[in-house]
Amino acid sequence: MNYTAVIEHCRDTGLYVGYVPGFSGAHSQGETLEELNANLREVISMLLEDGTPNMETEFVGTQQVVVP
Repeated sequence: MNYTAVIEHCRDTGLYVGYVPGFSGAHSQGETLEELNANLREVISMLLEDGTPNMETEFVGTQQVVVP
């Protein structure tokens, strides 16, 4: 199954942080994008052991907001 993760880079720690919107507990971090991806796969796999998640929200996309 495929999940969409939102990924950010923390300037303070230098870590990549990712989470799956609406999937409670599906979040992790890593020093590289590859490490983050592996960590997210592991977390999601563990969460799926409890059964199919009840997704609280649906990822729609991103939007640029222009503030004059």
